[in-house]
Amino acid sequence: MIDPVRQEILTQSQTVVVKVGTNVLTEADGRLDSRRLQALADQIQRIRHSGRQVALVSSGAIGAGIGRLGLGKRPADLRHLQACAAIGQSFLMRAYQECFDRHNINTAQILLTAGDFDNRTRYLNARNTILTLFEWQVLPIINENDTVSIAEIRFGDNDHLAAMVTNLLQAPLLILLTVVDGLYSSDPNSDPKAEKVVTVSHIDSSVTDMAGSSKSTLGTGGMQSKLRAARLATAAGESVIMANGSSPGVLDAIFAAEPVGTLFLPQRANLPAWKRWLGLTARPKGKLFINDGARTAVRENGKSLLPVGVVEIQGNFRAGDVVSLCDMTGAEFARGLTNYSSDDAGQILGLRTAKIQEVLGSVPYEELVHRDNMAVTG
Repeated sequence: MIDPVRQEILTQSQTVVVKVGTNVLTEADGRLDSRRLQALADQIQRIRHSGRQVALVSSGAIGAGIGRLGLGKRPADLRHLQACAAIGQSFLMRAYQECFDRHNINTAQILLTAGDFDNRTRYLNARNTILTLFEWQVLPIINENDTVSIAEIRFGDNDHLAAMVTNLLQAPLLILLTVVDGLYSSDPNSDPKAEKVVTVSHIDSSVTDMAGSSKSTLGTGGMQSKLRAARLATAAGESVIMANGSSPGVLDAIFAAEPVGTLFLPQRANLPAWKRWLGLTARPKGKLFINDGARTAVRENGKSLLPVGVVEIQGNFRAGDVVSLCDMTGAEFARGLTNYSSDDAGQILGLRTAKIQEVLGSVPYEELVHRDNMAVTG
């Protein structure tokens, strides 16, 4: 049965990001499942043969390392996890290349950290590299750089990385392949009345409550992480399909517009690249708490943020860093590039423009955050 909504989305999706989780790729002991890998490669080839570009975000390096070493379970400490990733990543890439060799497809490894997305130059370099690989008909295989990632620069899981890559490429469709058939109304393992949700129009608390607290055995994600990734991608104007990657022919069924898995619909028109990076990708270095009048001026009337509207500042940041604009309850409603460091901003908060020179000796900018360097997020 063809779903007309999905058919329309697929027609518009000429660039696709496919994320595959560790448990989809591996056996119970963590060793790579060669048949599953080959089936995935065969289906990706068919997607590419339809004229679409595909970027593959693949977990599995740590899992492959665990299996290669015969550990049997995931280590708990960072240094052993990073060592597993170092061992498993090359093994994972070799396995992928062997599968894609059957289709004469070259693959390229791209390892990223969250810091690559925070820095605008590195962000654009990553985008340009992937687009060049597309031009050369090379398949990018993307993973987090687990061997160097620490808490400050981690994505947390590859679901989040996949959503960031989707935003990076402005890809209309993100496919999350997991080991469940989609989002259920409740836990199907404990509730026989649980029903699969075929389409989600908006991710709100009623949807996140369905996710529970499940977590995969060898991977880092769970249903909560997939919903966070879906929310990030749909907020930028993209569609997301979550489906069971262990089901035979699941990608073929998705691209036949069959109602497999769960479809999450986009929440807005596609965001332009600059606003996408500013509002949804780069991590804020601090927070500006602003009064109700300034919030209305910024959010509703499209005005810049002046120092007079700022009540409190949190964090240490430099001029040019991304900061969150929050109301007095702490809820973020916008992000922007600050014209002042946290030290200087702290001296002029609440002041009208005429008073800034008395405090700082000059007025380099009238605006704390200019409207042209701002994106409304909520």
